[in-house]
Amino acid sequence: MQKIFIITLLLLMKLNSIAQVFKKEEPLAHTFSIVARDTITGEMGVAVQSHWFSVGTVVSWAEAGVGAVATQSFANKSFGLRGLEMLRKGSTAQQTLDSLLKDDEAREVRQVAIVDNKGNIATHTGKNCIDYAGHIKGNNFSVQANMMLTDKVPSAMSDAFSKSSDKTLAERMLLALEAAENAGGDIRGQQSAAIIIVPGTSANKPWDEVLVDLRVDDHATPIQELRRLYNVHLAYEHMNKGDLAIETNDMAKAMQEYNAAMKLFPKNLEMQFWTAITLANNKQLDKALPMFKNIFSQNSNWKELTRRLPKVNLLTVSEQELKKILSLR
Repeated sequence: MQKIFIITLLLLMKLNSIAQVFKKEEPLAHTFSIVARDTITGEMGVAVQSHWFSVGTVVSWAEAGVGAVATQSFANKSFGLRGLEMLRKGSTAQQTLDSLLKDDEAREVRQVAIVDNKGNIATHTGKNCIDYAGHIKGNNFSVQANMMLTDKVPSAMSDAFSKSSDKTLAERMLLALEAAENAGGDIRGQQSAAIIIVPGTSANKPWDEVLVDLRVDDHATPIQELRRLYNVHLAYEHMNKGDLAIETNDMAKAMQEYNAAMKLFPKNLEMQFWTAITLANNKQLDKALPMFKNIFSQNSNWKELTRRLPKVNLLTVSEQELKKILSLR
């Protein structure tokens, strides 16, 4: 009986010491991620996947002209904002990491990676991170993983990123996530994923200095869904460029961008609708009418919206042409 009591007491003491280190506000974001900087554009970002809900609200942090931070394993979310603040004040990636870990009692269960705006990399994998755990530092990037099914994940991510230098930063980071999953990924499976990318320099407009910010909070195949969302993001980028071309009366450029958008997202009625409106406004009603007909047949609300646009000068066709559009069934 005395032996059982002693064992129980020791267990309680052990649990109490763990509770002091692993706080409830520090999520168990066991995961794989990449922090990276594009050597040409200067863009910086983080991409991540985990079997944990909404991993993008925990692991990934980035600021234009400053750097990017990934904090995972028994994640200390304060490392994100505190790390960016140190970088902003002039600390290097390594100086920032050293400062964050210096007084951290749980440093041996942390995994952290930082890239600064000069491409310096600092990475830490605590010795008590759950196997398979490890990281690889490369030129302007770092990949890190813990609680993986195999020990091949970091090398697979590193290879995928390194061999795709001709692609955009976002594309390279997505390829790294896909490679990680193909190498076994999280031993628990998949649940959420995220990617954030910021410019290499800041124009002091933080409301307009996030180039990509996509999250999949809960999904059976989050990386696949993140890839789909990224393609939608690209489609809307083309739509935005098309709108800008309209403002300068460059119809050829506008239609090129709109067509590129619809190619990426062919089932999106809104993209089709505004393309048809643009054609109608530019004396190409014959090309617009088949598009309007297809759109109205799928959702009659677009016809009602069309009826309202002349009032605010977004549709500038004649009254006769408007009737022709609205008569479509």
